[in-house]
Order: sequence, then C-alpha cells, then structure tokens
Amino acid sequence: MPFGDKSPVASGKVNLAPVLAEAIDIAREAGALLGDLFSKPRDIGYKGKIDLVTDADRAAEDLILGRLARAFPDHAFLAEESSGGRVSRPDPMPRYLWLVDPLDGTTNYAHGLPIYAVSIGLLVEGVPALGVVYDPSRDELFHGGVGLGAYLNDRPVRVSAEADLERSILATGFPYDLRVSVDNNLAHFTRFSYATQAIRRLGSAALDLCYVACGRLDGFWELKLHPWDTAAAAAFIPEAGGRVSDYAGGPFDVFGRQAVASNGALHEPILRVISADEP
Repeated sequence: MPFGDKSPVASGKVNLAPVLAEAIDIAREAGALLGDLFSKPRDIGYKGKIDLVTDADRAAEDLILGRLARAFPDHAFLAEESSGGRVSRPDPMPRYLWLVDPLDGTTNYAHGLPIYAVSIGLLVEGVPALGVVYDPSRDELFHGGVGLGAYLNDRPVRVSAEADLERSILATGFPYDLRVSVDNNLAHFTRFSYATQAIRRLGSAALDLCYVACGRLDGFWELKLHPWDTAAAAAFIPEAGGRVSDYAGGPFDVFGRQAVASNGALHEPILRVISADEP
C-alpha cells in the first residue's frame, strides 16, 4: 500500500530523518542487550506448541518500548510480546504506529544459532514509512524509509539484477501451526524448489527481507506473518529498487499476513509459482 501523493511523508511535510536516527540508536541498544544475553542461560517459555519466548525477548521489548515512549509520547505502539496475540488492523488507525519485534528469530536464539535481529518499524497513516533491522551477531544494521533510501550500516544498498527464476535464490519460512493447518507453505516450498536455484529457510523473516533489499537474496515469500515481522523492511525495500506485495500482486498490507518481496524483475514469476500457474 503506497503513500498517496498527498501523504505528509510522500510530500516531504513530515521529516522522518531524526525519527529514523532515534530508532537506529534504540535498535543498537536492544541488540547489544541481546548479544550480552546470548551466551548466558536462558529462561525459555512457550506461547504455543513450538512457539518460543525467552526472557531476552521481554527484556529487549521493555527497553525498546520504554525508549520509544519517552522519545515519541504521542505515538502508538504494537509489540510482539506485549500484544497479547492481537495482530488485526487497529480501528481507528493511529497516525503514527510503531511495530516492534524485539527478537526476530527467537527459536534460533534459544538454540544458540546466531541468526536473529531486532526489528523496529514505523507506520504513518497505516503505511510503512521507516524501518530499522539490526543483526547484533554481525553488527549489520539495515535501515531506511520513504525518501530516506536503503542502507546497510552506512552503505546504500540495491536489490539484485537477477531476472531468471531458475538462477535465483529465495527465502521463506513456515507458520507455527504447520502441523495442524493445511495452509502451511509446504506445497509452495516444493514448487519453488523445482523452479529456482535454491531455497533458504533462515528463521528470521526480518533478515530475509533485508537480504532481498541488499541483493543477497533475489526474493522472499511467506504467509501468516505478523506486522512486526515485515513493517521495518517493507519501508525500505522499494527504496532499494525492490517490490513488496501480497500473494496476488496487490498492495502490501502489514496486517494482511501475506508477503512477497523481490528485486522487481522476478516478482511476476514468483507470483505465478505461488498461484500454481507454473509447476
């Protein structure tokens, strides 16, 4: 869902640069906390059959929400651990809504696998406006937004130039209810395994999307995502030359729970595989 021409963000009437700078500082602080706790004993709980939560998730979320509330007291917030599972679109939609995943890749983190990230995104008028995704294991900070560009640390990034799906590398993930729901992405995974050079399942949708933005991946698809998984990177993938949509190729909605991201050139071929028009 792009901003309209009259949007205060698209028109330049809202200056997001200092807001992004604050979000970057917060993400780095939360990432440092996660890094400090990574090798220590974990307090691990379950929100579902296989859906983990750790004390590190909660500590990082408390830090992020506390700092955001102090910096932006008139903004609204929706974060994974404090949301109570609420992922529907707020009504009415706040003008400024922060979507926070304090630890995207909790299962990796709990098992000592260093593929995880802090994800902080801001919606303005319901649309992704800026985002920060910080990977403390590699000290890689992806950031940008509408009119702000797309960056990895201080370097501008660009999507890949690959135009042949058979030579592409894509990433995806699987929903936590895959054992009980037939809508579990396994059929799509099988079709893409035949249609592409390789598929990767890294365990962090936020990082997958950032890797599309910087050209490490050519595309990504996943269903049953939460808004805090996608809001940050969805704000700057278009700035890197990429495209984000739903499974039908329509406007992307962070509350829609379907995401396809690509370098643009591969978007329609990816959509055709999803719709089963190709084997």
